Amino acid sequence: MATRSATQQGSKKIVGVLYKGGEHAAQNPDFVGCVENALSIRAWLESQGHHYVVTDDKDGPDCELEKHIGDAHVLITTPFQQPGAAPHGGDRLRPRRPAGGRRRGAHRRRGHGQQHRVGGGGPADAHPRPPAQLPAGGGEWDLAAVAHRAYDLQGKTVGTVGAGRIGRLLLQRLKLFGCTLLYHDRLRVDAALEEELGSAFEEELDAMLPKCDVVVLNMPLTDKTKGMFDKEKIGKMKRGVIIVNNARGAIMDTQAVAEACKSGHIAGYGGDVWYPQPAPKDHPWRYMPNNAMTPHISGSTIDAQLRYAAGVKDMLERYFKGQDFPEPNYIVKEGKLASQYQ
Repeated sequence: MATRSATQQGSKKIVGVLYKGGEHAAQNPDFVGCVENALSIRAWLESQGHHYVVTDDKDGPDCELEKHIGDAHVLITTPFQQPGAAPHGGDRLRPRRPAGGRRRGAHRRRGHGQQHRVGGGGPADAHPRPPAQLPAGGGEWDLAAVAHRAYDLQGKTVGTVGAGRIGRLLLQRLKLFGCTLLYHDRLRVDAALEEELGSAFEEELDAMLPKCDVVVLNMPLTDKTKGMFDKEKIGKMKRGVIIVNNARGAIMDTQAVAEACKSGHIAGYGGDVWYPQPAPKDHPWRYMPNNAMTPHISGSTIDAQLRYAAGVKDMLERYFKGQDFPEPNYIVKEGKLASQYQ
């Protein structure tokens, strides 16, 4: 959510950019993340005299968003429906400065459901399905086709690149599987937490990668991390590595990933994030072997929608009262990136 700090008094114009729910919008009143249900805050905003505009028309000079963004006090968007192509991708929002005021900051509401995988995938013809689904779904019963390359997670070495909130939750949960846990981050966590997580710090990323059976990406997309995992970096991983991208698609070199999956250097690549988004129909990750890609559905569960709708309402209440936001909610404050994105 981006806001403009003029005065907090009086009527404000709030603009939301969401996706259309279509026929599904009326099927569940808790499906609040769509244009039609508008985060379930319209009545609340309008009862206070504010003007609330919600649209999915966000691209091009003549789009609906262009008509309203110039005098908007607040812009609400999500990683799933960003206005324009933000150069940093993901949920790094950089809307243009509105006329007559300056941006107070860019913010996001963070909830556990927004970054975690959700089961299931896209249409059957969108990408090859995981091998274990083929015999059951296709009327076959060929165990060998699956078993010849199936492994346990227990006893494997798993490394996370990034040990912020999501990375630590990952380590906490994988500890129960009896994995050897490694992490690389700019900052080392304190010793007590490190012991609690059962993980070991790796100061050098290039030293950690060859040790890992599974590499999980949990870091933000910045100028420094964009394209970080190119052919050379992937080549430092052991052959047969599994990569799970919980971060942003642009952290990976698209073609390098596709080629490594085809050659078998990457035994499996799973992710819910793409670059660009929405992914074009000919995006190589849709068709490369050994992929488990989904169309950025993490954070789209009904529970997650209710969490981020409540978060947006909380932030709007703070904005109307002239209060600061919790520090973890800032992406940009007073023209500077929050420390976790630098």
